[in-house]
Amino acid sequence: MLLRFSKMHGLGNDFVVLDLISQRFQPDTRQIRYMADRHFGIGCDQVLLVETPQRPENDFRYRIFNADGSEVEQCGNGARCFARFVHNKGMSGKNPLRVETTNGVIELHLEGNNVRVDMGRPVFTPHDIPFLAEQQAPDYPLEAAGSKLTIGALSMGNPHAVIRVDDCDRADVETLGPVVESHPRFPNRVNVGFMQVVAGDHIRLRVYERGAGETLACGSGACAAVVYGITQGWLDHRVTVELPGGSLTIEWPGGDSAVQLIGPATHVYDGKIRI
Repeated sequence: MLLRFSKMHGLGNDFVVLDLISQRFQPDTRQIRYMADRHFGIGCDQVLLVETPQRPENDFRYRIFNADGSEVEQCGNGARCFARFVHNKGMSGKNPLRVETTNGVIELHLEGNNVRVDMGRPVFTPHDIPFLAEQQAPDYPLEAAGSKLTIGALSMGNPHAVIRVDDCDRADVETLGPVVESHPRFPNRVNVGFMQVVAGDHIRLRVYERGAGETLACGSGACAAVVYGITQGWLDHRVTVELPGGSLTIEWPGGDSAVQLIGPATHVYDGKIRI
C-alpha cells in the first residue's frame, strides 16, 4: 500500500506523522523500524499516529512509537508537532486541543509559532514511575557502568532518570546513557537526562532516549530535569532548557500543578512511502 506521511521536527527531535483517520493502516514493529530507518526508510526518532479518539469529548488520539518499534506513553516534542500537524492539515480548528494518550488526556495550545503543552503533573512514587526503591526519596543512589551516581527519578507520563553534571559537553552520555536506560531498577527502561545548571532560570541538557538513543531534544526530558531541579532547590519556576537542537521553556509552580512545556514545531515536508 501507498501511505501518506509528514516529516516534522521539534528542535531536531524528528518525527514521521501518519494521519490514520483519512487512511487505514495498522503498523507493526517491523514496519515502524522500516519507516524510522535513516538509510532504507524515511528516517526519524519516533513515528506519531493521529487517530480517532475513543471518547467523544476529546479531539484526537495520539500514539507514539520509538525507532526500535516500541510504543511509549509520552513525547513532549511530538505533542507539539501533533498539534501543528492537525491544524496545518485542516483536521481541526480548535485551540486548545484535547488529545488522548496511553497515559491520559493532554491539552495542546497553539501560541503563534510555539505550542504550549500541558504535560500533566509529575509523578514521584517509585511504583508508578516505575522504579525499584523501598521508599520515595528526593534522589537515589544508582550504580551503573562502574560509577556511583545520584539520580532523580520521576515520571512525566514516561519514566525519567536525571543526573546533574558539571558540563554537558563532557558528560559520558555514550557510556552511561544505554546502561542507565536498561538498568534493572527501571522495569520499563528509562529516558536518561544529563543536566548542567547554568543559573536558576537556565539549564543545559542532553537526553539519551529510551529506544532511540541520544536525540537533539526531548520535551518530556526537559520537563523532568526542571522538575527535579526545582525539587532540589536549584531552579526557579520558569526555566529555559538549552538542548543540542535549540531551547524550550518549562514552567512548574510546584506541588500538584501541571508542568507546562513551550516550544516550536516545524513541518519539513510531505511524502508517500510504499509499505
